[in-house]
Amino acid sequence: MAVLALFWGSGFLWIRLALQHGLTPVQITVLRSVLGAAVLLLLARSARQRLPRGAAVWRRLTLAALLCNALPFLLTAYGERGVGSGLAGVLHATTPLWSLLVGLALGTERARGPLRSGGLVLGFAGVLLIFSPWRDGGGLPALPALALLGAAASYAIAFAYMARALTGTGAAPLALSAAQLTAAAGLSTLALPVGGSLDPVAGADPLGLVAVAVLGVACTGLTFHLNYRLIATEGPTSAATVGYLLPVVSTALGALVLGEELTIRTVAGMIVVLAGVFLTKHHRAQAPALMPTPTASRD
Repeated sequence: MAVLALFWGSGFLWIRLALQHGLTPVQITVLRSVLGAAVLLLLARSARQRLPRGAAVWRRLTLAALLCNALPFLLTAYGERGVGSGLAGVLHATTPLWSLLVGLALGTERARGPLRSGGLVLGFAGVLLIFSPWRDGGGLPALPALALLGAAASYAIAFAYMARALTGTGAAPLALSAAQLTAAAGLSTLALPVGGSLDPVAGADPLGLVAVAVLGVACTGLTFHLNYRLIATEGPTSAATVGYLLPVVSTALGALVLGEELTIRTVAGMIVVLAGVFLTKHHRAQAPALMPTPTASRD
């Protein structure tokens, strides 16, 4: 659990470092997807798991890759150009709140009493506290912060879609994840011309390349694998606990490594958001929903 929380939570730090050392959001998205897919393809091969076959499955995988990988990866990298890595992790922790809203809209979730409803309100009140629109000039740059919230919402929509479209396909989980990240790599590559260069490493210095390599291999590829192992060995309740550690890890690393300001308002907002998430999950035990996996929703 500690290794998984460190890998996931540190992803925001590596994105910030890659941005500071020459990579664009599109380049980061492409390299992260390619490296993560390569890790999962190797793990699937070693486990003798075959990639899914059939055009219908791949169409569903492509849409899942867009909503659960390519789009939120890009939005996160864009958002971190204006928002620190610690706050990025906190805003990503709203994914379970968005998941509940999506479930209520689709009729697949019920509020189930005042605790979950109160948790939903409390969680978004924490986001409002972090934004602090009443402060002079606002608490956060609007577009980057909204991009990070959009990434969290995209994960939530993706989880709802994958639960309906990808469960029961008969494909092995590692192979399904590898196929999904491979599709995400293809989709994000199409955006390279928009990102300013057809060369995915153009403009990057060595530290930027190291940062995106760690992000792709450890924080994207290996975290999928570790999440599956944690669910298998410890159960979904223990895996869900990791979700509460991610914003703590991202905030601590942002302050310690990057010298990001850690204000009382930020800490209070993070605590309120996590308290809201806890209350919304009070009546159920589920896998973490901070980073996407085809068989478990989180990050």
